[in-house]
Amino acid sequence: MPQLDFLTPEAIAPALRASSKKQALHDIAAQASRLVGRDEREIFDTLLQRERLGSTGIGEGIAIPHGKLPRLDRLFGLFARLERPIDFEAIDGEPVDMLFLLLAPEGAGADHLKALARIARMLREPGIHERIRAARDAGALYAVLTQEPAPRAA
Repeated sequence: MPQLDFLTPEAIAPALRASSKKQALHDIAAQASRLVGRDEREIFDTLLQRERLGSTGIGEGIAIPHGKLPRLDRLFGLFARLERPIDFEAIDGEPVDMLFLLLAPEGAGADHLKALARIARMLREPGIHERIRAARDAGALYAVLTQEPAPRAA
């Protein structure tokens, strides 16, 4: 099974222009809306609600905004690289330039948590941040994000 099987080539935004956290969330909600056929406002509100609990900025320039939607039939991921880093109230206080959106069906429970863990694990791979930031376009970004990790030495 691919590492991030809920991410499709169409769900890559290689140069998102956003000047604030709220605008970035709005823009990825709009893109997700088109791809999953759900209301943009519903997605945006779900992401804002989650952010009110605490920032999804996990540090090192990365945020993983996420939420659950009723009547969503599958896990959905969208990756956006920002043209310029923005303040996301991340845990390390550093600005964010990579967003990985995850939407899950309302009853996804453990699948939602496992998907978040897979994203976090992939984003901790040595050299991955540099490869993401160096990728020139959506196709190259998709390839970097979905390649299988190299086996670790025992």
